[in-house]
Amino acid sequence: MSRFLVTGGAGFIGSAVVRHLIDDTPHEVCVLDKLTYAGNLDNLAPVAQNSRYRFEQIDICDRDAVGGLVNSYRPDVLMHLAAESHVDRSIDGPAAFIETNLVGTFTLLEAARTFWQGLSDAEKPGFRFHHVSTDEVFGSLGADGFFSETTSYQPNSPYSASKAGSDHLVRAWGHTYGLPTVTSNCSNNYGPYHFPEKLIPLMILNALEGKPLPVYGNGRNVRDWLYVEDHARALVTIAEKGVPGESYNVGGWNERANIDVVRTVCALVDEMAPDATIGPREKLITFVTDRPGHDARYAIDASKIKRELGWEPRETFETGLRKTVRWYLDNPDWWTRIRSGLYRGERLGVGSEGGSIGKVA
Repeated sequence: MSRFLVTGGAGFIGSAVVRHLIDDTPHEVCVLDKLTYAGNLDNLAPVAQNSRYRFEQIDICDRDAVGGLVNSYRPDVLMHLAAESHVDRSIDGPAAFIETNLVGTFTLLEAARTFWQGLSDAEKPGFRFHHVSTDEVFGSLGADGFFSETTSYQPNSPYSASKAGSDHLVRAWGHTYGLPTVTSNCSNNYGPYHFPEKLIPLMILNALEGKPLPVYGNGRNVRDWLYVEDHARALVTIAEKGVPGESYNVGGWNERANIDVVRTVCALVDEMAPDATIGPREKLITFVTDRPGHDARYAIDASKIKRELGWEPRETFETGLRKTVRWYLDNPDWWTRIRSGLYRGERLGVGSEGGSIGKVA
């Protein structure tokens, strides 16, 4: 049994990790989360009463609070998922991304380094700082090829630049100070509890409500899709088995053009929640002005993590998307509270003349 400290554990991916740790492993988990707009304790409700779970509301930029928690909780694994993670928001307001993703990561690294250096020689090899990042740090691919762990960084948005910078900080702390770090870079996640500013949940909910389904440009931008519960298993596998100093790409081998994703969502919603008044949801698709610097294609080569750590995704895009649509249909209380309060499906970034459209990938 290990003690996991998970930053951003009330967010979409972080909460999936926490639920996996509590439901499927013997590990203890402490969640550190500031509870910004995308952090939601409802995501953790299924495990909140478990004796191996605890929660601390802390800003990762608060050096005293972070250091105090690390020293008191004494984690074996510090898994860092806390981040501002929305491209459109980063275009409108990059300062928050620099603060959280760069200064926050620095703060965590320093707290981890101080704690790790105080461990005994016997304890030090058992500690891991696992930094969770994105494939967007690699930039944009052409029609062919894949991102590998050795692909050069070429971030194209304020968000991806801030994540690239945090990746470099983690590498430097490992190289300079010997801190046992591992990094993972993932493709686009989807699944239950996904905040509805992102493409798939926004399309599901708008389709249910008969609202326009906004798609940037011509919809041909391509992403590799990874079911969030598969990603959670991968992250715990990396934390347990990953080699210090290494990075691991985590992808679903599921490339899809955005327009094809939206059409598949339409077909599933039509099948599972037919509505004669709305009619076929595909007619709701609306093409809107592309956002600035929209990367054409991302695709991850996930062969290293399969070869070295034995992980591979269990869900295909078809099985995972069907589970996702079903979850949103079965859990209206979760998304209704979000849509009626902090978030109403409005446009969140720049680059569109289409009015109120939300984040579309």
